[in-house]
Amino acid sequence: MLSVLRNPTYRRLFGAQVVALTGTGLATVALSLLAYDLAGANAAAVLGTALAIKMAAYVVLAPVVAALADRVPRRTLLVSMDLARAAVVLALPFVDRIWQVYVLVLLLQAASAAFTPAFQATVPRVLPEERDYTEALSLARLAYDLESLASPVLAAALLTVVPYAWLFTGTAAGFLISALLVHSTPLPPNDAPNDEPDDEPAGHRAPGDASRAPGDTNRAPGDANRPPAPRPYSKALAGMRLLLGAPALRGLLALDLAVAAAGAVVLVGTVVLVRDVLGRPVGDVPLALGAYGAGSMAVALLLPRVLERRDDRTVMLRAALVLPGATALLAVGLAAGPGAWAWPGLLLLWLVTGAAGSAVLTPAGRVVRRAVRTADLPAAFAARFSLSHACWLLTYPLAGLLVTAAGPAVAAAVLAAVALAGAAGAARLWPAPPGARAPAVTRPAAQRGNRISRPSRTTSRP
Repeated sequence: MLSVLRNPTYRRLFGAQVVALTGTGLATVALSLLAYDLAGANAAAVLGTALAIKMAAYVVLAPVVAALADRVPRRTLLVSMDLARAAVVLALPFVDRIWQVYVLVLLLQAASAAFTPAFQATVPRVLPEERDYTEALSLARLAYDLESLASPVLAAALLTVVPYAWLFTGTAAGFLISALLVHSTPLPPNDAPNDEPDDEPAGHRAPGDASRAPGDTNRAPGDANRPPAPRPYSKALAGMRLLLGAPALRGLLALDLAVAAAGAVVLVGTVVLVRDVLGRPVGDVPLALGAYGAGSMAVALLLPRVLERRDDRTVMLRAALVLPGATALLAVGLAAGPGAWAWPGLLLLWLVTGAAGSAVLTPAGRVVRRAVRTADLPAAFAARFSLSHACWLLTYPLAGLLVTAAGPAVAAAVLAAVALAGAAGAARLWPAPPGARAPAVTRPAAQRGNRISRPSRTTSRP
């Protein structure tokens, strides 16, 4: 899996991703503790609202920023957003009102809504071979797991010697290092060539392709009949239509709901479960979050080999069914009352939840990449980024409200039902193709030319 790091451009991008996400993980722990300091027993409600604001920024801004991103050099956009995030994080230690937390979280996540889809759309252009891209997806999953494993462990160590406010300084340092790495990396141009097969008739285009025609950057230069470029919202909506047009991508959104329901229980409820329900010290909060990340990281390491023998749909749907089971077990355990088994039981459930979530999320980029053309990748990734975070926009405040008003047991039970609905909906929306088989082995470059391999249109198009 590490062979993909031989590509110098991807190696620098991956390094930028690692340091930025490590810093973000420190901020997650610090924000939880800040919410507990400001709101006490109502910390779950505050944290749920803050995370809902984060998701709202992603849902509203990501597609629009993606539509505008082609007008800005990719490196300039990524570096500017890293610098903006560093500036906002440095202000968080100085807040003393809950509304100030909400404002700064909105600004921070607005910058992330611009950065993340642009970064995700850059990677498949840097790594056109499917095997390399699959390995990069697993490495990216590992980088995201640093936010919930290595960062909490580092936070636990730092909390023994410094106040939690200093964790925000570590976050800012991560963003600054990321900006330096991206600034020194040569990136592909915004207008990568279209990889649509030459013999594909226009009538076979994916849903949303027709809406791309006005202002299409892949038309021949000097086309006098080219209409004006579409407005940002029109381009953003075209990306969403593209995403909602294929059964596999609709299934992905249902899977995102299952992951968001289980993940919200972890990210919103951990601080209350550890501090109030179990009465454990502050240093155990990052350890519990670390268990969640450990499960996710373990699965991300194993998935490249698993995906060589199993198709994406099978792996993702089976993992999705684990999520409501683990969340329901938490509800049963809380209803029975904490005992000597409660702390190790919580760590085990978080480990399983993280593993199942990783098995759902890691292959998702492969599914998106196979369903759309290279020229549509920025719009497709931005639309999925936005719509998937709409699921978190639902589950974060729901988890915070339920934990505060009805208790963690009820919250876990309700969100287990939501996760089950997402997993069942995915199985219905994303039917197995006739004669389902293991994923095809990537064809040699001599046979494939410069095109990206993808399933046949009968399996990836409606």
